[in-house]
Amino acid sequence: MKQFILRSAPDESGIVRLSGADYHYLARVRRFTVGTVFNALLPNGETARIRVRAVNGDRLEGERVTDAGSALMQPMAIPLISLFQALPKGTKMDLIVRQAVECGVADIVPFTSAYSVPKIADDKDRIARWERIVREARQQSGSSTATVVHAPLSFDGLVQHWNTMQEQYGDGVKGIMLHPLEAQASLVSFHACLEHSDTCKSIALAVGPEGGFSPSEAARFTAAGFTALTLGNTILRTETAAVYAIAAVRIILLERASWILNSSTRQ
Repeated sequence: MKQFILRSAPDESGIVRLSGADYHYLARVRRFTVGTVFNALLPNGETARIRVRAVNGDRLEGERVTDAGSALMQPMAIPLISLFQALPKGTKMDLIVRQAVECGVADIVPFTSAYSVPKIADDKDRIARWERIVREARQQSGSSTATVVHAPLSFDGLVQHWNTMQEQYGDGVKGIMLHPLEAQASLVSFHACLEHSDTCKSIALAVGPEGGFSPSEAARFTAAGFTALTLGNTILRTETAAVYAIAAVRIILLERASWILNSSTRQ
């Protein structure tokens, strides 16, 4: 466990009291005892070190000993990444959510597309499961990004969500659609698409289900301002394509200073 996410902040004395599932995880699963010190992420985004000072019955009590400071890696400033994921078959969405959280994605927006087998349903249990996965993945990976997983949208709902993002960020938002046929026609690379990412505030990645996007969906993404890109000439599973694309974007964003410098040097 890289960090433990506290549901509430320590009190004025720096004391936290954990019960229920949180107590079970720390005391029974992790087997924390008096004196154990662990990294914690507070509700306001701050990090701290917590020392266990009592384990009684069904409650664990800890005290804040210091800010985590260098104990937890501070995130680099890069644009927020949103994943627009068409619902895949079975439980693949669970894996996609976990991997996206570990990669530091800010928003996960599931939606139904023409080739999606699952359809939208008022499934509160499924959404609650995704929220648990988000919390577990953040604790395991140490991600400081407060990932939000949305309830599934229709394709029209997704377009409206994108319009809202454009209203919020203006020219600072960029959309990328994974679609091999459209990408081969445009011949745009990830580097070229993200060349001016220093002025970008948010990037949305749209990934299709098994079978990809329909021609009409691809056309609507293009009309909405998305750039079509491809991940090579191999056919990837949708869960592989999602994490592959997120990783490609993050690496380019994290290393943009070096590759922009090298590009300028060659010129």
